[in-house]
Amino acid sequence: MLRSKNLEAFFALLKAGLWEKEVRLSLYGEIDFMEVFRLSEEQSVIGLVAAGIDNVIDFKVPQKEVLQFVGTALQLERQNVKMNDFIKELFGKMRDEDINAILLKGQGIAQCYERPLWRASGDIDILLSNTDYDNAKKLLIPMSSTVDTEEKYGKHIGLTVNSWTVELHGTQHSELSRRIDIVIDEVQNDVFCCGNVRSWDCNRTKVFLPAPDNDLIFIFTHFLKHFFKEGVGLRQICDWCRLLRTYNGEIDIVLLKSRLHRMRLITEWKAFAALAVEYLGMPPEQIPLYDSANKWKIKASHICDYIMDVGNMGHNRDLSYFSKYPYFMRKVISFFRRIGYLFNTMRLFPWDSIRFMPSFVFHGVRSALRGE
Repeated sequence: MLRSKNLEAFFALLKAGLWEKEVRLSLYGEIDFMEVFRLSEEQSVIGLVAAGIDNVIDFKVPQKEVLQFVGTALQLERQNVKMNDFIKELFGKMRDEDINAILLKGQGIAQCYERPLWRASGDIDILLSNTDYDNAKKLLIPMSSTVDTEEKYGKHIGLTVNSWTVELHGTQHSELSRRIDIVIDEVQNDVFCCGNVRSWDCNRTKVFLPAPDNDLIFIFTHFLKHFFKEGVGLRQICDWCRLLRTYNGEIDIVLLKSRLHRMRLITEWKAFAALAVEYLGMPPEQIPLYDSANKWKIKASHICDYIMDVGNMGHNRDLSYFSKYPYFMRKVISFFRRIGYLFNTMRLFPWDSIRFMPSFVFHGVRSALRGE
């Protein structure tokens, strides 16, 4: 894809905000900052791009555009402060009931950023053991204004508590392949049975997060799941980069390599590592198993095109059929679309796209039959 000056400027600002480094914009000529703003919203990285604008050293960004970026970033900041207050309250209630909960992604990974409150927040994802998953449902469902249909096999249920979306997870299965999910189960066991966690002081309340070696697997397999199923956004890749940067030197590379090989995901790791270096400015020495071979850079270019085309989590996909058709027809359309997305990834990861297809078919049919 021929990249426009606006897109190049977007990536320059994103890199500047991601690493808090100076950036020069004069190279890109006349920039349409409203287009940069649109791309930033679409990819859920507007806080990072706003931070990038703070680091421009050779160009005076028009005040109107600056105010729009900074105003949106400050809205994010207020939203994140409120979310942190809710997380403090939520985890305090679960601890009072002896429920051991692990915060995934979201506000936990935000602590790896230079400006945690400028990371776009999403749902509150909580990982629990089998017993605590059931106990958490008993505690939180009576407090919820809405309760989604539970995915019983995947041990997942979405709730709305005090206007916040809370996702309870009894597993982090990828639904890509059994081989991958076996390793994810081992990682989850390492968290709950071996206690390999780190903690975040959320307003004087200790909130537990997966240890860096385990969090890397959860985050990487999570965004791969979205990449193959519906599309992934740059925010998820930025999270991965910031985790690697923050815990650089502490990652057990031998363990990581073993897990990736067992999951047969070393190809995807190297391709996304090239994306992080080429498009997000990640220092290559800070990515374990980074490979500078040109073939990975070519894959990274195609991945970047795909991400910008589909938007964050498939943002640019046509979802109008959800309001037009009954449940079963929506499921049929979603199923065939996901198979179509898988075909789109074949030029990047041909063997894995084929390897993942049986699992997609199995989980899609079972979900439809169960009404999930």
